[in-house]
Amino acid sequence: MRKNKLIIDYEYDFNLVGIISTAKGYKVAWELNQALTIHLVKQPDLIVGFKNNVEKGFDYYSHQTQLNRLKLFKNRPTDPDAGKYYLIPEFPHYDFIILAAMEEYDKMQSLVQSLKSINSIQLAAIIPLEGLKSKSNFIF
Repeated sequence: MRKNKLIIDYEYDFNLVGIISTAKGYKVAWELNQALTIHLVKQPDLIVGFKNNVEKGFDYYSHQTQLNRLKLFKNRPTDPDAGKYYLIPEFPHYDFIILAAMEEYDKMQSLVQSLKSINSIQLAAIIPLEGLKSKSNFIF
């Protein structure tokens, strides 16, 4: 019998920023709210499925307007025995991931500069989507 394969090609209309910080998620969200004059709100955990039918939950905060969307994710699961599971396994050194869907690219650059000015953030860098295998974790 002949088999058909369904190939779905998603359009990724967002950018990702990796953050290194030792602060807790709620503290980073609060500092982002203060620095960017936004209102990140805690959402129910994002559940991601991994190989061997393992599911892990990840904390995240969300802010959305008509033109912009900003979400702050913890790169490690909420489960203390998480082990090797990460939201973006290609970049395990990042503590948080920001998903930003903004209309203009220069706003993305100013977002990164604003993140670097926050005291509890040691590093903020744009994560390139090309070749990133785990970018499908952000489609929900």
